[in-house]
Amino acid sequence: MKSLGKFSPGEAYIIKGRLESEGIEVIIKQESIGKIAGFTMDGLGEVELLVPDEDYERARRVLTK
Repeated sequence: MKSLGKFSPGEAYIIKGRLESEGIEVIIKQESIGKIAGFTMDGLGEVELLVPDEDYERARRVLTK
């Protein structure tokens, strides 16, 4: 799995939906503090989006459309 980057939870779920509509599997990796606090501050609460290695380049292209 490769990381597409870190995003706010809202952004992450929008991006996840877009990529999944293109047939790309997405895993959201969320830090525990984000689940507890429900907000981001200096990177705390951000989530990381992961895609399979073989779909990484295609996922980047989809996001730049």
